[in-house]
Amino acid sequence: MSGSKFISGRLFSLSKDNLSSTVMRLAVTSVALAITVMLISLAVVVGFKNQIRDKVVGFVAPVHIQTLDRNESYEEMPFVIDERLRNSLTNTKGIRHYQQVANKAGIIKTDEEIQGVVMKGVDSRYDWSYFKNCMISGEVPQYVDGERSNDVLLSKNIADKMLLEVGDAVRVWFIDEDMQARGRKFNVVGIFETGLSEFDMRYVFCDLNQIRKLNHWNEDEAGVVEVWTDDMDQMDEVNNDLYFSIPANLASYTARESNPQIFDWLALLDTNVWLILVLMFLVAGITVISMLLIIIIERTSTIGLLKAMGASDRFVRKVFLYRSVRILLIGMVIGNLLGLGFCLVQYYTGFIHLNPETYYLSAVPVEMHLSTVIALNLGTFALWMLMLLIPTSIINRIRPSRSIRFE
Repeated sequence: MSGSKFISGRLFSLSKDNLSSTVMRLAVTSVALAITVMLISLAVVVGFKNQIRDKVVGFVAPVHIQTLDRNESYEEMPFVIDERLRNSLTNTKGIRHYQQVANKAGIIKTDEEIQGVVMKGVDSRYDWSYFKNCMISGEVPQYVDGERSNDVLLSKNIADKMLLEVGDAVRVWFIDEDMQARGRKFNVVGIFETGLSEFDMRYVFCDLNQIRKLNHWNEDEAGVVEVWTDDMDQMDEVNNDLYFSIPANLASYTARESNPQIFDWLALLDTNVWLILVLMFLVAGITVISMLLIIIIERTSTIGLLKAMGASDRFVRKVFLYRSVRILLIGMVIGNLLGLGFCLVQYYTGFIHLNPETYYLSAVPVEMHLSTVIALNLGTFALWMLMLLIPTSIINRIRPSRSIRFE
């Protein structure tokens, strides 16, 4: 053991009943609370952003392709899924799967209720993996190429409003180009709930061949091609590659471009979490600096005595820094235990609930990676150590001749 570390252990103790011990205990508490709040803030924001992103992307796909004359209507202009487009989708790196869909506005009418909806037509290639995890009752429809099915998938929001259950028949009305109303009878085979009220209250899934029949489209035409990437983080890169390889009459868009209001809202959370991190860092840092200043002032005579015995300024600074490092490490260990413990309890129990109509989630989400925890701890520890160099500079100005008599 080095001499400075030995002296530090002898001079200071958290268990003693004096001013410096009380201040050190307050510093430990401050550091622990700061680390706890930092970890919880990061875990909640990361979990919230990722879960909302996954919900939105799971519904609309990471990238979608449609005609260049994109309009604000829910109904798209049709285009042919030709060989050139298929080659672009097949040869673009990062694409896992693609599927063709089409949307058409309609009105669900029962004997007692009426509701405007968007019928989303899908075919046999549609990936139902996301919706299988959102099913409330029934099952996802199974469509067959070349046939026209009457099975539909409703959201719980629409089913509750229209008083519908699995197995019920429902009539949907559409408006033709000549402004004539046309009705179609469908069978409810499943009910889902994603928690995204903007989508749940609007979309009904049906057979793509039904939309083609209503719109007088050919069998090789669709309104949108949805593209799934190997990694959600690759969506911008894949979109850029597709944009320049698909036919000139088409354009590709990311889920972020299609739903900017949701992603802009999520981006605001980054500002909030950075503000929390900076505030917690400064509060704990100032507390630790104040602790070190009080300890130095209280031990002024001891500092003078050490210098009179031949100790250098660097040696004395190390005595106080060793104690400060110990305080930081104790507080950080406690903070990590509290913060990670809270995250684990919330992850497995979800005891803190949210209003899904406002936040799209029923419980506070948490997501934390080991790399994030390590980076947070190392970063804050390094910055706090730099801050501690400020009060230790006072030691250089203490003169043995005066400080030994200091009370």
